[in-house]
This record gives sequence, C-alpha cells and structure tokens, in this order.
Amino acid sequence: MKQALALIVLVGATLAAAHELAGFAAVFTLVYGAIAAMAAMIAATFFWLWAVRATPLALGMAVSWSGIALVTGWGWFFELLGRPGGALGHPAVLALLALYVVGAVLHFSVIHRSFGRHGAGFLWPVAVSVALSVLAFVAV
Repeated sequence: MKQALALIVLVGATLAAAHELAGFAAVFTLVYGAIAAMAAMIAATFFWLWAVRATPLALGMAVSWSGIALVTGWGWFFELLGRPGGALGHPAVLALLALYVVGAVLHFSVIHRSFGRHGAGFLWPVAVSVALSVLAFVAV
C-alpha cells in the first residue's frame, strides 16, 4: 500500500509539473494516449490468462480493460484530431461502452459464484447502478 501511495504522489507531482511546462491540453492528450496503450496491453494479458484458464476473473478483466482501451483510445483520437464534430457523440462509442458494462456484469457473476451462490442474484448491483445513474440524470 505504501508503494501505491508513493507512486500516486509521484505521478501526480509529475503530471502537475508537466502541466506547468506544457499546459493541460498537451499533458491530457499524452497521458490519455498512454493509458489507452497500457489498457490494451493489460486487456491482451487478461485474454491470454483467460485462454489458459488461469483465473475465472480473467474474461471479465479482459472485457473491462478492452472497454477502457477502446473508449480511451477513441477519446485520445478525438483530442488528437482537434475534436471533430460528431466524433464524441457517434453511436459507435455506445458499442465500446458495452464492453465496460459486460466486463462489470461478468465480475459480479464471478463474485456471486465465489460466495457459492447461483442464479441471477448477481444482477442487483447492476440494477442499483443503472437506477442511480437514471436518478442522477433525471435530477440534473
């Protein structure tokens, strides 16, 4: 935990210094691209772990990290291209977001089974999350 906290402080300080030198747009775009690439590598690793049946969580992690890589990569290209009209609101982004949702559902399913439970009971966190999102959307 100490290493993680130290790393968070180090990366935060580095990004703050980079912001002072290059400005927000440059730092944001560079970091977004790096995150997209790292997420793709992590997704590939989890797909491999799933293929060799190393852990039941691997497929959920692979799908989740694929969603992160693709949505982040989309946003990165969006920034690199100077925010072209229609790119952010393109329906294809919804297909990429579906990977996030499926990854989360797979995680809840595995967690549910790890408690020795079966059936659709693992869907309650998904339903609560959707309900909270709808309530926030309606309230604003």
